[in-house]
Amino acid sequence: MKKFFFICFVSIILAAMILPACAAPVTDVIKVGVIGPMKFMEGENHWNGAVLARDEINAAGGVNLNGKKYQIQLIKADSNEILSPTDAAAAMERLITVDKPDFVIGGFRTEGVFPMQEVAMNYKKIFMNCGAATRALQAKVETNYDRYKYFFKVTPYNEYFLVSTDFKMLNMVATILKKELNLPATEKLRVAIVAEKLTWADAMVTTAEATIPKLGMEVVGTWRPSDTATDVNAELTAIAAKNPHIIFPTFSGPVGVTFGKQAGEMQIPAAIVGIVVEAQKSGYWEATGGKGNYVMTLNTYADGVAVTEKTLPFLAKYKKQFGQFPSYTAASYDAVLMMKGIIEKAQSLDPEILVPLIEKSEYLSTAGLIKYYPVGPDTKAPACPHDIMYGPGLTTGLGTQWQNGQLKGVWPAKGIGTGGFENIDYPGIVPYMIPPAVIEKFKVK
Repeated sequence: MKKFFFICFVSIILAAMILPACAAPVTDVIKVGVIGPMKFMEGENHWNGAVLARDEINAAGGVNLNGKKYQIQLIKADSNEILSPTDAAAAMERLITVDKPDFVIGGFRTEGVFPMQEVAMNYKKIFMNCGAATRALQAKVETNYDRYKYFFKVTPYNEYFLVSTDFKMLNMVATILKKELNLPATEKLRVAIVAEKLTWADAMVTTAEATIPKLGMEVVGTWRPSDTATDVNAELTAIAAKNPHIIFPTFSGPVGVTFGKQAGEMQIPAAIVGIVVEAQKSGYWEATGGKGNYVMTLNTYADGVAVTEKTLPFLAKYKKQFGQFPSYTAASYDAVLMMKGIIEKAQSLDPEILVPLIEKSEYLSTAGLIKYYPVGPDTKAPACPHDIMYGPGLTTGLGTQWQNGQLKGVWPAKGIGTGGFENIDYPGIVPYMIPPAVIEKFKVK
């Protein structure tokens, strides 16, 4: 009997020692919510970029806050915003109320980011947008600062700057075509506009229809397929009938793969230059069966192109760890690292203290120098408070082209361009390649 009581006593003592240790929360962590369409490449890149930053920070000792070292803890939330934007708000609500992150990064589809933004603002939670371009998201900071001041952009710049860059790339391709095809100076290049039927693309289409003629080119028509279309043969057949020199796409969704594959299968003799987000990833070549050759897209990264001193080391680490090339939403990497610096400067996690510091911050990212447009009357459209500044010396983006199985940086091309971009000289940029079918059809002998 004594032995039995002794065993029970020892067991109770051990339980008293072990259970508190198991139940005690890990308090020396900074929780970062990563929210995005995790079943798609955009959300996958959100997560991967954040993982790289977390590992880098934690391996170096963590975040120095009030004399303690805090580890970064990531919390994954699937917004499902590509398939169902209405799911996004519930995902953000669950992330904030259940997992209680210190700040949130991510967001991709505009229709999903709007409701996610509202939820984050309800809880005064800093939300670093790493995917949605729509200026109206940032405009809320201007119209109701006290509510929306916690919302910041990390990537990309807004749709007005996107289309401005689009025009610069289009102008470069047009300049090269006119010269290399020996076209008469009086001949107008014909351009077909094709864009997914989503909110963010609406302003870009309207602007393109108005601007392309001012660039000395003719718009032969506009087509708006679904962002998830699995067959665009009807649109491509109609486009081909217009005999365009250039097709000008605006795609963020899976339709970008469908479009590239079917355009290649139909062998449409037109240069493709614009925005095809799916063409930013290394798997695009395989996904299109190599039919996406010569597709040129606005991008953030290009293999071998050093936009800043951080670009190539980041690309090397990403490819080594994940076996693929990052898309622009992997700039979540920069978001986490930037917030580390802000937190250490503030020595606080209080959003009211962090927001003014973010507003005034300058961060050299993997894609350029991040600075924010200010709040106040000096901010003029298309600039917007808490949106990243655009232009040479800041963030410019890159134009990349698929060239026989390799994704190459081809823009900015020194000496070819407008608005000061012709003076940019990023190491690793290579010449643009005209599709052979275009040369065969249009070159004047």
